[in-house]
Amino acid sequence: MSRAEVGLIGGLYHRIVVWLLFLILLLPLAGTLLYSLSTSWSATILPDGLTFKWYLELWSDSRFLAAFGQSLIVCFGALALSVVLILPLLFVVHYYFPKLDSLMNILILLPFAIPPVVSSVGLLQVYGSGPLAMVGTPWILIGCYFTIALPFMYRAITNNLQAINLPDLMDAAHLLGASTWKAALFVVLPNLRKGLMVSLFLSFSFLFGEFVFANILVGTRYETLQVYLNNMRNSSGHFSSALVISYFFFVLLFTWAANHLNKDKS
Repeated sequence: MSRAEVGLIGGLYHRIVVWLLFLILLLPLAGTLLYSLSTSWSATILPDGLTFKWYLELWSDSRFLAAFGQSLIVCFGALALSVVLILPLLFVVHYYFPKLDSLMNILILLPFAIPPVVSSVGLLQVYGSGPLAMVGTPWILIGCYFTIALPFMYRAITNNLQAINLPDLMDAAHLLGASTWKAALFVVLPNLRKGLMVSLFLSFSFLFGEFVFANILVGTRYETLQVYLNNMRNSSGHFSSALVISYFFFVLLFTWAANHLNKDKS
């Protein structure tokens, strides 16, 4: 057997393995999709019939639409706060105090060092009453989600800053007559587009599915999508499957949009 034939067989084997793994990962999602479209499915291999009834019922439910919108408001609010606070912080650290980067790498891991349940109990004690009573409002979720998004955004944008060589880029802008803030706004910021898009997408994907903080700190007083899904767990399985598939396709659409915006313009 020639080397070319061996390479062809090896490439075919690798493709088969990849496709098998892809099908294994896709099978649960396909089953959920089929169940969400079935009229009934119990003792047979295939469903008795197909219908869009469950999707129509889901997307006509005002409670679901409210939970969906409230999840978007909290996620986008937390991400907007993250961008406003983290971008200037990263610029200052990497340009003026680069030695602080090692300390920041430790500090940004603290949100993951404390379990959400423990953090929620502490937040209930601090913000449950008094002048800063925010439990049950979206404001406390935005603050919590900011701390969750911080590690994702910090690492992605830091890698981008290291790739563009920030000091040399700023020196070149200064030589051309730009002030520090103009160089940061019109030279550095456009070069951070990819890192910013990646960090926003990763953070949004994680925040949109967050349940522990939302359930403990606000619950049904400001019902988010994951809390709604938990509260509807005893309803029809077809309805719940339609909800899961709708959530998946929304995240998939958001991923496609992020990838499309992240492409270099020719």
